[in-house]
Amino acid sequence: MKKSDFHYDLPAELIAQVPLPERSASRLLVVPPTPEPFADCCVRDLPGLLQPGDLLVFNDTRVIPARLFGQKATGGRVEILIERLLPGDEARAQLGVSKPPRPGSRITLDAGGEAEVLGRDAGFYHLRFHVPNGLPTWLEHAGRLPLPPYIQRTPDAADAARYQTVFAREAGAVAAPTAGLHFDDALLDALRARGVEVGHITLHVGAGTFQPVRVEDIAEHRMHSEWFSVAPALVEHVRETRARGGRVIAVGTTVVRALESASHEGELQPFSGETAIFIYPGYRIRSVDALLTNFHLPESTLLMLVSAFAGRERILAAYEHAVSERYRFFSYGDAMLLWPEQETA
Repeated sequence: MKKSDFHYDLPAELIAQVPLPERSASRLLVVPPTPEPFADCCVRDLPGLLQPGDLLVFNDTRVIPARLFGQKATGGRVEILIERLLPGDEARAQLGVSKPPRPGSRITLDAGGEAEVLGRDAGFYHLRFHVPNGLPTWLEHAGRLPLPPYIQRTPDAADAARYQTVFAREAGAVAAPTAGLHFDDALLDALRARGVEVGHITLHVGAGTFQPVRVEDIAEHRMHSEWFSVAPALVEHVRETRARGGRVIAVGTTVVRALESASHEGELQPFSGETAIFIYPGYRIRSVDALLTNFHLPESTLLMLVSAFAGRERILAAYEHAVSERYRFFSYGDAMLLWPEQETA
C-alpha cells in the first residue's frame, strides 16, 4: 500500500491547542462495522456503550520533562529532546543544532550541568549527563514538558497535569498515551460501577511516534522501537475476561502495539522488552475487541494501525465525518471508539 492511501485533509483550526476544562467532556465518535452508521457521543457516555465484564486496558506510562536547552562551546544554541533514559545518567536524544556536535564535545545546559556527546546512531545522539542528584531526579525540576510539535505554544503549568493520565505511574515516556487523557476519576468510578474492569500495560512512548513516513511504499518504512511490559497479572486478567465472554478494549494504539507484540500465535504471554512492530492493513489484530483512540495525523503509522483494525475506507469515512462535524484533533482533541472490520468470506 502507498502512504498517500492514508491521506486526508484537515483544517488547521481543528488541531486542538489546549485541553478542554474537563477530561471526559471530549466528544466520542463511535465507529461500528459497516454498514452501521456513526454515532456522535461524549467520552462520559462510555459506561453505557460497554458491558459488565468488559476489560479496559490502559497504558500507565508517565511523561518525563524531556526537553532541555543549552549551548555548545562555540556558542551555538542546542535543543535536546530525550528519547529514552539509559543507565548511568545517560540518554538517547534528538538534538536541534545548526551543526552536529562531535563525540567528546560538551553542551552547557541552561538549567545547570553539562551533557557530553558520546556518539550518534540512526539519527539519535548518545549523551552522558553531568548533573546533580542523578538525571531522572534532576529532570523533574530542570526539564520542560515535550508537547507535540503540532501544539504551537509553550507548555504552561496546567500542562504538567493535563498532559499526564490520572493513572500515570511508570516514568519514561516523552509523549503521552493520549487516549487515556480523556479519563478522570469520576469516569473510572462510573465504569467500575457498570461492572467494567480495568488493567494496565506499560509502553514508554518515544518521540518516534511523531516521525513521518518518508517512503511511498509503506512496507519499506522502518518503524521506531519502544520499550514495553505486559505483566503476568494482565495476561491472566485478559484470559479470565475472555473465558467469561467479556471483551478486551484497548485504550490507545500503544496498548494495541504492546498486546500484539506480546502475543504469539494468538496467545498473549507476559513480556518485557522492545517492540518495533508496524501494524498496517493486511495485518490482523487479534488481541483486542475494540479500540478507543484519538484522531491521528494524515499518512501516519498510527492512522495505518487503526485502518488495519477497522478498515481503511471505514476509517477515512469516519475522519471525513469528524472534520465535517468539527471534532477536535490530535493529542488534546476528541476520541473515537472503533469496532473491528467485519471479516468477509
